[in-house]
Amino acid sequence: MLQLPTALLLALAVVVPVQAAKPFRLAMEDTRVGELPSGWIAAKSGEGQGSVWRIVADDTVPGGKALAQVSADGPKRFYNLCVAKEPKLRDLDMSVAFKAVAGKIDQGGGLVWRYKDAKNYYVTRINPLENNFRLYKVVDGKRRQLATADLKVAADRWHVLRVTHRGNRIQCYYAGRAFLDVTDDTFPEAGQIGFWTKADAQTRFAALRVDESK
Repeated sequence: MLQLPTALLLALAVVVPVQAAKPFRLAMEDTRVGELPSGWIAAKSGEGQGSVWRIVADDTVPGGKALAQVSADGPKRFYNLCVAKEPKLRDLDMSVAFKAVAGKIDQGGGLVWRYKDAKNYYVTRINPLENNFRLYKVVDGKRRQLATADLKVAADRWHVLRVTHRGNRIQCYYAGRAFLDVTDDTFPEAGQIGFWTKADAQTRFAALRVDESK
């Protein structure tokens, strides 16, 4: 079985500090290919078809499985969401490995946190088509950019994305480097966490780890 590149595994190991509480992880071992893991729900923001999430076989990651958004039907202004019912966190340190598999309108994707519902949350994402790394808040279904950085990443390869949010300070990292650093008070309360892609972006996620920051 092929593995995640050593550099990515090291990045996941060093960028997320060990907390006293047990970190939250995405458990896929007991979920069959084609199903959604227990405790996760698919949601969407926008009109149209899409947001189809399931476990897929992928021999390039440990365990041989990844969680993927597999629909190519999402229109341009459509957000695909997959959210964990628990835990609900305010301050956190969250990382994930992602791989952009396909998408003509959009590619890539990222992490969601302090999620209230499908129209209100924070999201950071990387888009290989646009060569950028961005942080947004989605308020009443409208996406508003908080920060952006130019960043070239290859599609069909695994990359590590991380976000920390403490109080009103948000920092977003790619491969261990902080590219985005802002303050925002829109969503001050705890919320759910999850994954995000836009339009027809078909992306795989693995090695999720979430620590509650103290």
